[in-house]
Amino acid sequence: MKAEKVSRMSAEDRRELVLVAATRAFARGGYHGTSTDAVAKEAGVSQPYVVRMFGTKLDLFLEVFERAVRRIKAAFEEVLDDGPFDPESEDDKARMGLAYSALLKDQEFLQVMMHGFSSGGVPEIGAAARRCMGEVFATIQRTGWTNEQARDFVAYGMLLNVMLSMRACDHLTPGDPLTVLADCAFGDELADLQQPMLQSPA
Repeated sequence: MKAEKVSRMSAEDRRELVLVAATRAFARGGYHGTSTDAVAKEAGVSQPYVVRMFGTKLDLFLEVFERAVRRIKAAFEEVLDDGPFDPESEDDKARMGLAYSALLKDQEFLQVMMHGFSSGGVPEIGAAARRCMGEVFATIQRTGWTNEQARDFVAYGMLLNVMLSMRACDHLTPGDPLTVLADCAFGDELADLQQPMLQSPA
């Protein structure tokens, strides 16, 4: 039944289905721990179909990784294109921060991005990660902030990514240093990021 439903989709919709499934699969297992067969099972299609559509596992991972980074760039670009940005304004800085924090609830794509950054030993992934990081930084530079201010903004975002990657928000106990760090890092967003865990069945 699922295969029949997929076959009735447009080519664009089938491609999107596989990319979403690949994001889930790579978020769990990373590049090295995920096969095209695992992606195919996640998507409800055959493994040869995934290979025909995307080529190798490396090609698929690169597309999923770059798609994740494009989401971040697009979020920042939307703020910058919305109107004049004052680099001295705390309100405008907050708008940039909110644009990123709005993405935090979708932890799968953030996890894929972290897998990409940590897989620099694969030459093609390392090259893509370096280029994508440069593109994100160039986007932040459009704010008019100094290079140091832009660096600090990116570094803060990466701290949030690392905290989410280690599932820090799901393992907080009062008085623990990690809890203090999470509270400082996420602020008012922390409760929302814990919400999926609180709603999950026992």
